[in-house]
Amino acid sequence: MSASCKVIAEAIERLAPLELAEDWDNVGLLVGSPEHQVTKVLLTLDVTEEVIDEAVALEAGLIISHHPCLFHPAKNICTDTMTGSLLKKLIKMDMSVYAAHTNLDVAAGGVNDALAAKMQLNEVVPLRPVQLPLVKIVTYVPPGHWRTIWQAMTDAGAGHIGKYSHCGFRVAGKGTFLPGEEARPFIGEPHQLSEVDEIRLETVAPASISDRIIRAMIANHPYEEVAYDIYPLQNSQTAGGMGRVGNLLHPVTLSEFATRVKELLSLTGVRFVGKSDSLMKRIAVCGGAGAGVAAAARLMGADVLVTGDIRYHEAMNELAEGLCLIDGGHFGTEFPTMIPLQRYLSACSASGGWNCQFFITQKQSDIWQWI
Repeated sequence: MSASCKVIAEAIERLAPLELAEDWDNVGLLVGSPEHQVTKVLLTLDVTEEVIDEAVALEAGLIISHHPCLFHPAKNICTDTMTGSLLKKLIKMDMSVYAAHTNLDVAAGGVNDALAAKMQLNEVVPLRPVQLPLVKIVTYVPPGHWRTIWQAMTDAGAGHIGKYSHCGFRVAGKGTFLPGEEARPFIGEPHQLSEVDEIRLETVAPASISDRIIRAMIANHPYEEVAYDIYPLQNSQTAGGMGRVGNLLHPVTLSEFATRVKELLSLTGVRFVGKSDSLMKRIAVCGGAGAGVAAAARLMGADVLVTGDIRYHEAMNELAEGLCLIDGGHFGTEFPTMIPLQRYLSACSASGGWNCQFFITQKQSDIWQWI
């Protein structure tokens, strides 16, 4: 059995909803058809010639990358350029590409949670929390059908409140209806007023995925005409955020923690800013180029920020503000997300009966070399 790119994309978007992406980003299915059926998928930070060759050797039909291979709007596709050459090869090999970038950075269980876990942090919270508007979805179902409909709705992403899933409420009641001449009612007869036992079933969901949940509900509902309501809510849902901050069990010096970062991320080396003997207890992390969260890290009481791509003047400013920095590189601070992403998608495959295999690239490493 295989899965379509659409089904796999929906699973990724339950973890990292597209609306979490920055406005300037380009995420989602970038190359290929949503209906393309695949049995093997390759996970990578970047789409490169070597990664495409690896996918071909694995007979993978889909590459899931963190960084988009199509970032800026294309006015032309010149195959002499890096991007054009990659696109030509992908299309020739019938290879689809899906990108989960800043939405995966922000998402709970995404890039920054993976980095915080690598750093062995406790009491982890987002540095810059992101809130999603919520809706309440209500429908009315025959008593013997509510479990099937409920499962379809939760599979589509409904019912998440904080650390809890499958949250909802149901209550028994009476429904009335009078079918018209051309109606084909599941219960009752045309032109006869019916009063039937029903279950009022309700749950909450991010507004952005309400359409998907309604489609799943209707597809599994026995009624010819499904009655449902969507109520906008004043409360919202924290959906992760950019960066994370947490605590070490025991304080260590900056130099000791920098060495620990190097070892935990399997790096050749790291750069750090600050006094070597300063004690580190509260740690902020941001995968990739995360110097932009430094002010938030200071506000959250962090002693040090672990990130990548720190520029000289950014480092000077944070040193003056009293925040220590450890630069583990862009690749080094983002690659840890590959293993939890692989586990998540493998679990989705098992529960969804896709029978898909998910592989982490062995052909990509940090492009920076050290001497």
